[in-house]
Amino acid sequence: MSSEANNTFYKFCNALLNTLDKPATWVRENVVEKNRSDYNWYHRQYRRVPTIDECYTDDIVCFIEANEQFRRDKLVDNEVLNILRQRQEDCIMYERPNHVEKCAEIFEAYDKAAENWFIKYGDLGFYGTVKDAYMKQKHRMLWERRHGPVGSGMKESIH
Repeated sequence: MSSEANNTFYKFCNALLNTLDKPATWVRENVVEKNRSDYNWYHRQYRRVPTIDECYTDDIVCFIEANEQFRRDKLVDNEVLNILRQRQEDCIMYERPNHVEKCAEIFEAYDKAAENWFIKYGDLGFYGTVKDAYMKQKHRMLWERRHGPVGSGMKESIH
């Protein structure tokens, strides 16, 4: 030990630290950590419930569960999109004059995720429910059956 570590002030500070820290450390190591259950996940996981197309028309509980699951899935998809957007902005910031070439994969991933988000949740608004999303999906499928992929224009009608 150096001569600075043997002075009276250092010994006082060390004794004060031990008086306050040692009991708290002992409680944490011997009581809290031993009684804590080990979780694989840091967030709550909900069981998957039947989707709206699996519910009976008069089953209100099934509808509410499906709607709550839809809302949770929307929140998760929003956060995924926010993370991808932040990665895109960070890549542009760090790779500035050559960002188009160096960030191409990130741009592509974000564009695909944004397109998928809009296909599922776009035009529903804040109060959109799982039933609205289901009807939107049904109408999109009917459109694609009649006219081809959305965005490709309408087929010529033969009359």
